[in-house]
Amino acid sequence: MLSMFDGLRDVTIASVTVRMVLAVVCGGIIGIEREYKRRPAGFRTHILICLGAAMTTLTSQFLYLNMHYYTDMARLGAQVVAGMGFIGAGTIIVTRRQRVKGLTTAAGLWTAAIVGLALGGGFYEGGIAATGLILLAELLFSKLEYRMLDNAPEVNLFMEYSGKPCLEKVLKLYRERELKVINMEITRSTESETHNACAIFTLRLNRRCGVERLLTEMNAVPGVVSVEEL
Repeated sequence: MLSMFDGLRDVTIASVTVRMVLAVVCGGIIGIEREYKRRPAGFRTHILICLGAAMTTLTSQFLYLNMHYYTDMARLGAQVVAGMGFIGAGTIIVTRRQRVKGLTTAAGLWTAAIVGLALGGGFYEGGIAATGLILLAELLFSKLEYRMLDNAPEVNLFMEYSGKPCLEKVLKLYRERELKVINMEITRSTESETHNACAIFTLRLNRRCGVERLLTEMNAVPGVVSVEEL
C-alpha cells in the first residue's frame, strides 16, 4: 500500500471528503467515454453510481466504528453489487433484428459501483488503478475489438432489398469475392409501405474481403435499400 494514503484510512472529515471527491472524479472519468459515444448512461449517471457506492461503504464504516452497531460491514456493499444488476439491465436492449446493445455500458456501471465501494472503504490504490484500467479497456481495447470483428471468419448480415434481381446480384458478388454462404433466410417486411424483402446471411469471409469492404460493396449494388452487420 502507498504510504501517502496512510493518514486517510480512518473515517475523518478529511478522509470522507477525499473519498467522495475521488468517487466523483473516477466515476466521471469512466462515464465521460460513454457520454462521448452518446450512450444512455453517461457522465452524470456514472458519477452518481460511483458516489452512491462510496457513501454506502462510508455509511457501513460509520455505523460500525462511530455508532457501534456491530453488524456485518460488508452487507450494504453487497446489496450495491446485487442492485446494480437492475440498473445495468435497463441499459441493455435487443433490437428488432436481434442485436444486443448496451452490454458495455451495463458493465461500466457495475464496475463504477465497485470503484465507489473501494474508494469509500479507503482502498484508494485499487479504486484509482481500476479507473485507469477501465478507461484503457473502453478506449484502447475497443479499437482492438473492432479490428478483430472486421477480420472475423464468420459474419451475420441483414439486408433489405427491392426485389429478386437485386438478391441475385448480391449472391453473384459473394461468388466473385469467394465468400461461402453458410445460411440464408429470406423474409418479407410487413411494416414498411414499399414491402421490401429482407434477407439474413451467415457468411464465411476470407482475408481478401473484410466486413467493412463487403458492406460498402453491397450498398453499392442497385436495389439494396440497407445492409448492416448483426
